[in-house]
Amino acid sequence: MGHIEKSLQTPVAYAQMTDGDLLGLVAEEDRLAFAELFKRYAGRVKAFLLRWGMPGDQAEEVAQEVMVSIWRRADSFDAKKAAASTWIFAIARNRRIDLIRKTARREPDPEDPLFERDPDPDGMVIFSQQERQRTIRAAIAELPGDQQEVLRIAFFEGLSHGECATALEVPLGTVKSRIRLAFRKLREALGEDFAEELLND
Repeated sequence: MGHIEKSLQTPVAYAQMTDGDLLGLVAEEDRLAFAELFKRYAGRVKAFLLRWGMPGDQAEEVAQEVMVSIWRRADSFDAKKAAASTWIFAIARNRRIDLIRKTARREPDPEDPLFERDPDPDGMVIFSQQERQRTIRAAIAELPGDQQEVLRIAFFEGLSHGECATALEVPLGTVKSRIRLAFRKLREALGEDFAEELLND
């Protein structure tokens, strides 16, 4: 982030800053920059958590915790490694995973039918699944970088097309075009049944 003169840091100036510039100022404990970032992302983080099945009250609480984490950890953001939105949603995703793990640590009931062991899968089935996953990853790796990025945040981070456009700072039409082109190339490489496996990989 380039140097931003203090005299230019009016509410209008903050609203015009990129997310990365705001995070740079938040790292310097700039509360107005954090307020602008909060305005941009608190609702989006909550929507992200709701989309993954988190109850409303909990999603609200966790979104607040994520924003506090952003305030505390802004100095660890590196624009060379990820977009600001990707970094923010990664914090939200990790917090969600932590809660799932914490909830899963309840005392197990040995009489629960769920503890009955499933039959061991056939060795060829395991090999086929692993080979298919390798093939999917290899096909994605062959895509242009911009198409890889939009697939990653759309399908693995769960962002909507509109959120992808904001995260990548490109028009919505560009996001849809990149996804369409990526799917076309993946269909050519993997066949028509690739989509379900991609979404569940």
